[in-house]
Amino acid sequence: MLVIDMTYDFVGDRPEPVLESIRRWPNSSGEEGWAAIAVIESVITRARRKNLPLFYTKPGIRPDGWDWGGWHWKSSRIEEWLQEPTADFDGNRIVARLAPAARDIVIPKHKPSAFFGTPLMPMLTQLGADSLIVTGCTTSGCVRASVVDAFSYNLRVAVVEEGCFDRAQASHAMTLCDLDAKYADVLPATEILDYMDGLSGDLFVLPGGAPPPPPA
Repeated sequence: MLVIDMTYDFVGDRPEPVLESIRRWPNSSGEEGWAAIAVIESVITRARRKNLPLFYTKPGIRPDGWDWGGWHWKSSRIEEWLQEPTADFDGNRIVARLAPAARDIVIPKHKPSAFFGTPLMPMLTQLGADSLIVTGCTTSGCVRASVVDAFSYNLRVAVVEEGCFDRAQASHAMTLCDLDAKYADVLPATEILDYMDGLSGDLFVLPGGAPPPPPA
């Protein structure tokens, strides 16, 4: 399972309309993000129950913005992002309700795709994984880029329909339609959960052959 960029920078520190939230969190999707958090939380809980490997991504840019690369000339929000919107609050922290457990892997990334310039694919190869359940944000940005790259690596991809979101509902809807038509199976959370219930719970072992620890 892959949880893409579920940090406070992208949802704000509380549920509120997006036009309110972006006053303090320039990249926030507002209430749409918080609605997805509840769905992602349920899928994560089921994944841990079945001992599925969980991967998280988050932006890995330096605080001074030196390594922003193309974002410098493409994103009008770059300067706002580099300023902490809330004093003593790390907006790049993964939302507490979705916090990684000790065995989960957090992958910093510099570009939209979770695969570009990261060790994600070699790790999936090591695990013998042939498929990926994707959640996170934003649908038209990092989710899309990651799904297309996963497809390009011949992974079978399922996108949790209610477990991803965008700042614009039109972008969200059109991207899901496009992904489902070309690169992935976009499925409702209930269908994903039913599928996971049917898994044996011992599909994966840790490198070296040791069985996975029981979920907390």
